[in-house]
Amino acid sequence: METKDILLQLRTQKGYSQDELAEQVFVTRQAVSRWENGETVPGTETLKLLSKLFNVSINTLLGAPRKLVCQCCGMPLEDAFLSKEPDGSFNEEYCQWCYADGKFVYTDLEQLTDFLVEHMSNENWPPEQARAYFAESLPKLAYWKKIKV
Repeated sequence: METKDILLQLRTQKGYSQDELAEQVFVTRQAVSRWENGETVPGTETLKLLSKLFNVSINTLLGAPRKLVCQCCGMPLEDAFLSKEPDGSFNEEYCQWCYADGKFVYTDLEQLTDFLVEHMSNENWPPEQARAYFAESLPKLAYWKKIKV
């Protein structure tokens, strides 16, 4: 879906008129109309306000152009699993299990690996194979690069 369709759908689901939405995000009704007609796209600050208002990520508002992956554990991210900052805004880099209440849950790669192996290995993916996969893939994620594993 395109941004124009997503905004129209979210606005109507909330029961807002174009005027009411415009008031919520400090723009004119004409701006909302132009978004919904596909003439323009909201700016960065307005996208942040819309994200918070509709409780969806900016990525979702833009039609999900990026495939989001948690930069700590590697899990594919959807809005339902995204972490949030203390102010309630979405953090599109981490899942809610790796980053919660403004803090990282895992600071030790071995601890995360042990958790993932315990919960993700099965008869088709034995623990030693899962451990090898995580040992190879996790250090490539931005969080672990940043803390220099």
